[in-house]
Amino acid sequence: MGVQATVVFTDLHGSTAVFETLGNARATESVTQITTWITEQCERHGGRLVKTLGDGVMVVFFNPGQAVAAAVDIQRLHHKKRMRPQSDSRLPIRIGLASGEVEMVADDCYGDAVNVASRLCDLCGPHQIWASASTLETVQEIRGSNFRMLGPIHIRGRAEPCNVFQIEWREEEPSDFLTMQAQLSPSDLLSLGDALGREVVLQWMDTVKSFKSFELPIHIGRVKTVEFVVNDPRVSRTHARLEWRNGCVMLVDVSSYGSWVRFSEAGGANMLLRREECVLHGKGELALGASFADPTVPTVAFTIR
Repeated sequence: MGVQATVVFTDLHGSTAVFETLGNARATESVTQITTWITEQCERHGGRLVKTLGDGVMVVFFNPGQAVAAAVDIQRLHHKKRMRPQSDSRLPIRIGLASGEVEMVADDCYGDAVNVASRLCDLCGPHQIWASASTLETVQEIRGSNFRMLGPIHIRGRAEPCNVFQIEWREEEPSDFLTMQAQLSPSDLLSLGDALGREVVLQWMDTVKSFKSFELPIHIGRVKTVEFVVNDPRVSRTHARLEWRNGCVMLVDVSSYGSWVRFSEAGGANMLLRREECVLHGKGELALGASFADPTVPTVAFTIR
């Protein structure tokens, strides 16, 4: 008989490059130390190790609040360890969480939540925590953290998209690039380069513009002073803002009538924002000032790459 549980997957981002750089023996030792430490942190919060997966760990919790607390603590503590001189823990961690009914068979775990948590771990970026909406239904935000809506995301093998949140765990956001340059490893610089190379492409009718992440924030609106102009009376003078935050592109609605978001991977599911925000990912469309049900609504296509 199935039990309700929260499944947590962790992964060490960039471990392949570490094996190439350090060699099998040193890399295996470093990766094993980190995965063992992750397991200990999960068990300290009430989790039960299911299995290790090379550079990853799979753990089940029977209390979603404990699972979220473990994920946040792991990221915070690992971040502090990475900042120490001569640290051997520079590999960033990514974490996926999902809740639902699972079957425990011969010390292994099966169920939809396993598939979802694994996929969210694969999809999220280094230092990030992605969680299914079901995981956070009864969980309070931990001090210094908050839950940011990513919207519906298509999960391979699932007919329906999964509503996903990013758990922002950093208590404050100093610029590591400015304050920690001397301690950055080559893998850190590679991750930073990836972040600086991220790009947002917007298209409305014949207008196409691209913006690098370091050029954000930019504004979408009706007036000529904004960076991306959509000249339609239903669009507010300044309708929405795109920000670069914690490795993600945030859409912030500041309009009078709202913005609708539709992600290509979500099978057409729509999300309405009224003075709210969400993370943009992949490809999709924004309807400004009216819903997608209106065939004449000004629609901006976006691509995050």
